[in-house]
Amino acid sequence: MHAAGDSDESERASSPSRPADLNPPASVLDIAARLERAGFETWCVGGAVRDALVGQRHSDWDLATAATPEQVMQLFPRRTIPVGVPHGTVGVLDPAGVMHEVTTFRRDIRTDGRHAEVEFGASLDEDLARRDFTVNAIAYSPSRHVLHDPFDGRGDLRRHLLRAVGTPADRMREDRLRALRALRFAARFDFEIEPATWAAIVGSASYLGHLSAERVKEELTKTMVQVARPSRALVLWRESGALAALVPGLAGVDAVTVASIDCLAQPGRTIDGDTRAGHSKRSASPTPTRSGSPALALVGKPSARRSNMRYSPAIQYQMGRSDGGSRTRAAHASHRCFASHPRAGARNAPVARRHRCRGRWRRSTGGPCGARTGTQSNSLIS
Repeated sequence: MHAAGDSDESERASSPSRPADLNPPASVLDIAARLERAGFETWCVGGAVRDALVGQRHSDWDLATAATPEQVMQLFPRRTIPVGVPHGTVGVLDPAGVMHEVTTFRRDIRTDGRHAEVEFGASLDEDLARRDFTVNAIAYSPSRHVLHDPFDGRGDLRRHLLRAVGTPADRMREDRLRALRALRFAARFDFEIEPATWAAIVGSASYLGHLSAERVKEELTKTMVQVARPSRALVLWRESGALAALVPGLAGVDAVTVASIDCLAQPGRTIDGDTRAGHSKRSASPTPTRSGSPALALVGKPSARRSNMRYSPAIQYQMGRSDGGSRTRAAHASHRCFASHPRAGARNAPVARRHRCRGRWRRSTGGPCGARTGTQSNSLIS
């Protein structure tokens, strides 16, 4: 953690300034106001605050409060969903039927790297201290227009730095999925990973096999949906040892194959603001068919490339020009198609098959990397 004087730390911890984009929806303000009128301290937390601070829109606003789950359910009768009461989380429905998660301030008692046992009665600072990265440990009070940032997350946003809260090895030990989340955030925001945090991620690689296949698959899906160039995330997976631990069939793929993942569509709609400025928004076909995940597709590419490699019709047309297409071949070498590579991946990577999903990553029309459209749920945004 960066050293700072007491005055500097106090100044950055609670600031009255509010960025123009930090504007929670009216329904979130109403929920927070009702909790505070009942005497419960309430703050906006999580990815929505982080994204607002970097100028990106985020529809999934979460709240942290001093109220217990039972007290939240009493304040919002017939409008709550007990999505995770043992962990302090209750879903509160706004008048439009949109659910917003309200979680009690909490601290961890013990964890096995997959599940944490928590206790309530913690302070806001204790609640923020248990979070994964400094950029996710920023709170905003909508009633007082105050940002609370005890770990200098805003400074790390300005520095384009991803840093764990507190001791990185402890944060990774508490939940091994945090290593994969770090790789996604670094690729999504084009951040550098702080050296001690990177060392903790690499040290977690041998434990990633303890994660459930569902959590790994969800993380891969979020990467494809949120990251403008998923190949950068895949490179980080490989360099950290995550690929060798979770999908060994991908560990040895070449650079061209890794780069080709950027041309794959993915399930989900375009998320406004979910890509960095200057990058095109990514989305996918709204009508998926049965096949496999991007991991299966890439696992199959080496063998498919040897036996079935062909150029796409658009590239073949360019190659038929009078110049023999030599310049086009060089310019579009990364746009090769790999016929049947999802099926080849399913045959050759039984470990990767654990992470397959029911949607096929389909190309739409518009060329080798054509436009994508579709719909996506809020569960893939955070």
